[in-house]
Amino acid sequence: MKLSTKGRYAVMALSDIALNSNGKPVSLATIAERQSISQEYLEQLFGKLRRAGLVKSVRGPGGGYLLARNADDIIVSDIVVAADEPLTVTRCTDGDAVTGCVGGVKCVTHELWASLGRQIHGFLSSVTLGDVIARRNLALQSSIRKAKAAPSSQTAPGVS
Repeated sequence: MKLSTKGRYAVMALSDIALNSNGKPVSLATIAERQSISQEYLEQLFGKLRRAGLVKSVRGPGGGYLLARNADDIIVSDIVVAADEPLTVTRCTDGDAVTGCVGGVKCVTHELWASLGRQIHGFLSSVTLGDVIARRNLALQSSIRKAKAAPSSQTAPGVS
């Protein structure tokens, strides 16, 4: 699977804000310059990110964008999905469904690619923007977060 520029640029831009805003709005021109992304492209992306509630805009002199929530509360998959980035790796038009498969029948490798797509989505859903900007070991952080979220199947001895 190749994640297109929409999702990658959206994560890069929000990471830039998280690292550089210090509570003050960051202009798209500044983000564009620092990240080597076209400002026009960012304008299109930020409309989607604002509508998704990930950023808030500040108008006027010194205006720009701020994160709408703390970086630790923004999930990377939410950013990618808000940028209209499909998280599928099958060639089916609706992801795991078979309507887009050849002749309406699952191809022999369908489950392989559909499972990979679910793994990618699961990984991105377990990583926060805070993890990214802190440069944490993302695979380890993902595993820890998943383990904490899973209901415990073990009970302490003598506890029922």
